[in-house]
Amino acid sequence: MASPTVKQLDAFYWAATCENFTTAAQRLHISVSSLSKRINELEQVVGTNLFDRTGHRAALTAAGESLMPSVVCVLESVASLQNLIAKDEGLTGRLRFGVGELSALTWLPRFVAALQKQHPKLLLEPTVDVGANLSDKVDAGELDFAVVAGNSARGSVLSQSVGKATFAWMAAEQLVGRERRLTPALIAAHPLVVLPAASGVTRILDEWLLEQGINHPRKLTCNNWSAIAGMLREGVGIGFLPVDWATNRLRQELVQLESEPALAPLHYAFQWRRGDVRGLIPAMLTLVRQYVDFR
Repeated sequence: MASPTVKQLDAFYWAATCENFTTAAQRLHISVSSLSKRINELEQVVGTNLFDRTGHRAALTAAGESLMPSVVCVLESVASLQNLIAKDEGLTGRLRFGVGELSALTWLPRFVAALQKQHPKLLLEPTVDVGANLSDKVDAGELDFAVVAGNSARGSVLSQSVGKATFAWMAAEQLVGRERRLTPALIAAHPLVVLPAASGVTRILDEWLLEQGINHPRKLTCNNWSAIAGMLREGVGIGFLPVDWATNRLRQELVQLESEPALAPLHYAFQWRRGDVRGLIPAMLTLVRQYVDFR
């Protein structure tokens, strides 16, 4: 009787845990037809269907569900052996990960440089997007991990805190004159220039406005920190910026407005898919923790 191969088990694992067969095939760097062939071969070995293909999306059968824990155990052992053999050479393969724009503006370049040095055989594919989109891509299996604001609410995605960023209200002096405290009157007089709702930063704005009892302020939304800073500099409105990043670049052009209460810090998390058995994940979590620094 034939035994299943690691390639067949790998195909089964990714097909079972990704959003669809197309994403699973991309993660394995093979065609969808090759993925299907490996799964069919595994089904012949075990003598039963592992996927129900009658619906819009292939789903695990009862046999597939029961096989999954054993497959994970085998792949964990294979991953441990591969890491042991290749520990002096670093990790190999393709690494797809995502970060928000603030990360891209601050610690991402240093992180990528460290990755290249420690793991020269890794093919890096960083993506910059808003947090909600990145979490969706992690859940779908399109990204290995993401560093985004807050923990994931999805049971299929795990989160570990890795750092925090602090923010302050800022505006152009020509807009606010000698005023250095953010008041309801200032907010009523000028639009808030802020990131869109899909950004994790939105939650600290919503909490602050709720505590102030301010409903439906005028907003001008933009998905780019540099553009927001530029519009604040030109007196378009009032907004908040990451404190360290802003003071290093805009010290002479913007004034900081005190607020009561101050804006809460925003905690960032390393998010990855539950059940990902590769040694890649703990290695990346350790490295991310070393380099996350929003200054």
